[in-house]
Amino acid sequence: MAAAGVHVVDTRLRSGPVNGRFPAPELPTVPGREVAGTVDAVGEGVPASWLGRRVVAHLGMVPGGYAERAVTTPDRLHPLPDSLPADRAVAMVGTGRMTMGILRFADPGPGDTVLVLAAAGGIGALLVQHAKRRGAAVIGAAGGKAKTGAVRDLGADLAVDYTAAGWTDRIRATFGDRAVTHVFEGVGGELGRSALRLLGPGGRHVAYGWFATNGDADDGDADDGLAGLPERERAERGIDSTLVVGPRLFEKIGGEENLRVLEEEAMAHAAAGTLVPLVHHFPLAEAAAAHRALESRATIGKVVLIP
Repeated sequence: MAAAGVHVVDTRLRSGPVNGRFPAPELPTVPGREVAGTVDAVGEGVPASWLGRRVVAHLGMVPGGYAERAVTTPDRLHPLPDSLPADRAVAMVGTGRMTMGILRFADPGPGDTVLVLAAAGGIGALLVQHAKRRGAAVIGAAGGKAKTGAVRDLGADLAVDYTAAGWTDRIRATFGDRAVTHVFEGVGGELGRSALRLLGPGGRHVAYGWFATNGDADDGDADDGLAGLPERERAERGIDSTLVVGPRLFEKIGGEENLRVLEEEAMAHAAAGTLVPLVHHFPLAEAAAAHRALESRATIGKVVLIP
């Protein structure tokens, strides 16, 4: 192992099952599902050509990532080019995969104005880069000076601190009559609702999480309080609101078995340098500190453990 990814779901699993999709693990357990490193042993029937190769893998529903060694099946491996560091690879195999899935629901381009909440997070940083590369005007909202500075460095046209009073007024003052056409957010709560009020008629809202509401919602409608305006208000304004979680994503890509297609897309972007993940490192021995930092929203980018 050269790097292991830390996901917000890892932090939630310490308290029990998450959203009906992630069962509580049997104890004792080793958390983590995103891994990168070098193959140093193969099982029966596995080609010896894998030995010594740098690879990245998403372990699926099987934990075991926070470790010096991990075991998986060859069909989950992606060979890594020498130019792609392990920490970036592990940041892309799960977080990048989800980003590619989000873009299946809404892919902005020239003429669009995009607002990304938690824009200094793992997914948010990738969405900012992608939307900017596609020619959209991009607003990145994040919490605090360090995070807004990181968002600005990613190329956002405007970086705003959503912990400051009047942050939505600043967006309106900057863009005037130009309405927001897309909101991407994984925050939920009042921040999400404030963002949705910036959407113009016919705008697209894509939610991929609900950090502010503790992740206890089910896989149902955006009306369950994730970041939703009332359904009637959304209908009157023609807002298309989609919650990208489990079943909806799988339906869009033709089944859970096709998640690898999204991984391949993400890894291709990483290898080409068209998407560069932000990475926040912690030593493997400080995995607990990594969890605390992620839970308190004190991290920038994808949290990665280094053995």
